[in-house]
Amino acid sequence: MNKAAIRILVLDDEHFMQKMLAHMLATLGFSSVDTCDNGLSALEWVDAGDTTPQIILLDLHMPGMDGIQFVRKLVEHNFEGSLLLVSGEDERLLQMTQKLIEAHDIPVLGRLSKPVFLPELEAALEKWKPAFHPHHAAKKVYSAGELQAAIANRELINFYQPKVLVATGAVVSVEALVRWRHPKDGLIFPDQIIELAEENHLIDDLTRLVLVNAIKQIKAWQGEGLSLEVAVNISMDNLMSLSFADFVVDAAHAEQVAPQYILLEVTESRLMLDQRVPLETLTRLKLNRFRLSIDDFGTGHSSLTQLRNIRFDELKIDRSFVHNATQDKTSRAIYDISLGLGKKLGMEVVAEGVEDLDDWDLVRRSDCDLAQGYFIGRPMPAAELIEWIAEWKDRAQEWQHSP
Repeated sequence: MNKAAIRILVLDDEHFMQKMLAHMLATLGFSSVDTCDNGLSALEWVDAGDTTPQIILLDLHMPGMDGIQFVRKLVEHNFEGSLLLVSGEDERLLQMTQKLIEAHDIPVLGRLSKPVFLPELEAALEKWKPAFHPHHAAKKVYSAGELQAAIANRELINFYQPKVLVATGAVVSVEALVRWRHPKDGLIFPDQIIELAEENHLIDDLTRLVLVNAIKQIKAWQGEGLSLEVAVNISMDNLMSLSFADFVVDAAHAEQVAPQYILLEVTESRLMLDQRVPLETLTRLKLNRFRLSIDDFGTGHSSLTQLRNIRFDELKIDRSFVHNATQDKTSRAIYDISLGLGKKLGMEVVAEGVEDLDDWDLVRRSDCDLAQGYFIGRPMPAAELIEWIAEWKDRAQEWQHSP
């Protein structure tokens, strides 16, 4: 990081704070620092072209245009830099503000409470990375017809992300995640597939293909001596189809795969808009001994109602309450409540979004049942899983014995 070349703007209505922060930045080696005391002046810097700031240290409570209004203006002015919040407001308000800024796709380097200390400022600025401009590498947009043809031609394949037992590190399950092996464009990821499928009533066909591929893979792995449960995400369109339960039963029977190896993940925020058909579908799946998981727990609108009405086998705590929960008291509280609720209801609990060693230590020390995330393993082709498991065993053994 060439600190001298990074352009920083300090926006604070207190001149003492401006001078103090500018001095601290200079001490850290940042020499391209400007200051101003109001949002309108700051926007002039944003629009300045070659001297546009790459980082803005932003106070929230300012006269004329407060920090929240300023963020809205930054979006309108196509600001492509990062923000660092520096404020005397309470931590919960700073958290809310950070979520708002991130919803606008503006990176937030951190939240610093006044008075600011040099080590905290330095640590926050170390997170800065040069802006990535999505419009320079725009993703190709595909049509519903192209996706429909891909489903018909079986160009959709499954990648598998591991889930491990926290207590032992054993790999006991994987989640099937769809990819499109495009004949010309290579591998296409879910962010270009799922929404397109949902908007064009193709998600039911897509899910059925993912499920069939997953069941065939279970059978193939069992032939190699690997016994794994495979989780498949199912949609509202699947649940609204009276034929879906029969389809799942028939697909498992065709490959002679026992239903307990198939876990169907239901995203709670999309569940039960009309209770009758989905409840019938889920009840029949349970009757046939398939396992059910409530996915992204904590992000929907009627979580407790769903837990009361449906006998789920697994609860997945959404990654937003797992990753960095050791530094975020609110996320940690929601994580603890979700974990305790799942255990009281007799469900296995999965922590999603385990991205680093701190997250892994959290789920291990809190006695969570299973963990999933990039720290453990990224989604991978089926052919790579057996080799990955051998590598994971070595890593897991190390971490299991760490204090």
